[in-house]
Formats: sequence, C-alpha cells, structure tokens
Amino acid sequence: MTNIEWSGVRERVTALSRTPPDRVFGAYGHEWALEPPLRPAELAELEEQLGVRLPEDYRSFLLEVSRGGAGPFYGLFPLRRVDGRWGWEGDGGDLTALDTLAEPFPHTGPFNPAAGLPEPPDPEEFGTVEEFDAAEDAYWELHDRVAYDPRHTVGTLYLSHLGCALRQMLVVSGPERGTMWADDSADDSGFSPLAGPEGERVSFARWYLDWLDQATAEANAPAR
Repeated sequence: MTNIEWSGVRERVTALSRTPPDRVFGAYGHEWALEPPLRPAELAELEEQLGVRLPEDYRSFLLEVSRGGAGPFYGLFPLRRVDGRWGWEGDGGDLTALDTLAEPFPHTGPFNPAAGLPEPPDPEEFGTVEEFDAAEDAYWELHDRVAYDPRHTVGTLYLSHLGCALRQMLVVSGPERGTMWADDSADDSGFSPLAGPEGERVSFARWYLDWLDQATAEANAPAR
C-alpha cells in the first residue's frame, strides 16, 4: 500500500461534508468527521498490545488518513486509548475480542452457526402458557449461545455498523487475513465474505474506496 492509494481521501471527505446528510446513507451517524491519523509510535503500541500486525492497507489508512470516523454505513469505529489500552469504540466496536485477534479466523466461506438449530417451539404443542414460556426461554438461550459464540469471530476486527445490529469486520489473522466479512447473525443469516462482481474477495482499501466513490456519486446526483 503506497501513499498514492490514499492520496486525496481526506479532501474528498471534507468536500462531502458540505452535502446534506440525507443524500448519503449513514452520514447522520458519522457527520463526515475524520479523526486524526495514528502516529507511528501509536500504531506500534497498538499492535504490540494486540499481538498481531494489522493488514497493510488498514495500517496505512490508520497512519495516513484516520483512526476512525467517516466511512461505510454509520462510519468506521474509532480507535481510542483509554487507561493505556487501545480499543475500538462504537455500536459494535466492543464485539472485537482484543485478546483473540492473533488467533486464526477458522472459516474460508459463508457459515451460519444457527443453521442447525431446531425451529422455535410452537405454542400449540404445549398444554399451558407456562410450559410454552419455559420452552421458549430455553430455546432462545440455546440459540444465543450458539449464534453468538465468540469463537466464531476470533481473528476479526469489527469496523462498521449497518443498522439493525448488522455489522462488517476485517479478518486480521488466518487464511482470510485482509478480507472484509459481513456479520448478519442478528437476522440469523450468519457470516459471509464480501465479494466483488466476479466473486473476488474485498480488501479493506477496496471496501473503503468503493464506499467513497459511491458516496460521491450519490452526493452529486441531481436532487429528486
């Protein structure tokens, strides 16, 4: 990743800040604000704490563009240093398990942890409301334990919230390192890699720059 790949990004975002926020989805959330980049020493400290080297395009973005803010959907979760420890904040930023980022993400294709679960209980199959309520509580306890098991997302870094608890993340360890994935477990659709028109994997840089191109097109489209 070279400087030219991020050249002009901050200027383009600044230009978009003059656009009415209803023209681009999510702009009300990030308000086109880009936080300052990390200093090299801060990135070094971050990676030492995490025990992992971040993918190169995301590293260069942090150093050359921003540590968070304006970006796809409701924006990039910003990096914060609190009490000497680095972490990501935002609606889902805390889903990143900092102590397992160096563990390989075990998946190489779409998977849905909830796919093998039985159907929810049918109230008509129970003699009393109390029996149904107990069965329903037990079912959803099992569902959440399976669907939201943190072992599904080791080696991943959550970056953005799409709304309705749907989020996207960057794989930082394992065979899918450097690729963007969708976490749609909130609607029981599981996890899947983001893909281009030919089925190719999407990197962080492509994900961000494609968003910037689309946002620019939407901002410049004739008003309806």
